[in-house]
Amino acid sequence: MKLCFPIVNNQGLDSAVFDHFGSAPLYLVVDSESEQFSVQDNRDKGHAHGACNPARAVQGLGVDGIVVGGIGRGALMSLNRAGYRVFQAKGQLVRDTLADLKTAALQEFSPASVCGGHASGHGAGQGHGGGCCH
Repeated sequence: MKLCFPIVNNQGLDSAVFDHFGSAPLYLVVDSESEQFSVQDNRDKGHAHGACNPARAVQGLGVDGIVVGGIGRGALMSLNRAGYRVFQAKGQLVRDTLADLKTAALQEFSPASVCGGHASGHGAGQGHGGGCCH
């Protein structure tokens, strides 16, 4: 499976999985079997918060799924409609999350487990509501 991980700094498989898909500056695209990867710019990072087009951001990358710390309902629905599976990382490195995938410990997001909103900015503990996982 080819997966897309939002990241801030490219450290290969030791990159930290970023909490928000749409505002990540970079995406690490990884083949889960071979662990070969490439780094891509987020082509949709110039949007207002909550107005991202996640399907456009990953269009042409040839990925099957997205792995992210948190995601809003609209972004999840957009990615699911475009045929992408969206998995929940638990604040881990890409390498650790790949290990979770191989042991079936990586769970897919459901509409009940998405971020309910953000009162002030990005990052853990800053005004998250709903079922936000970070």
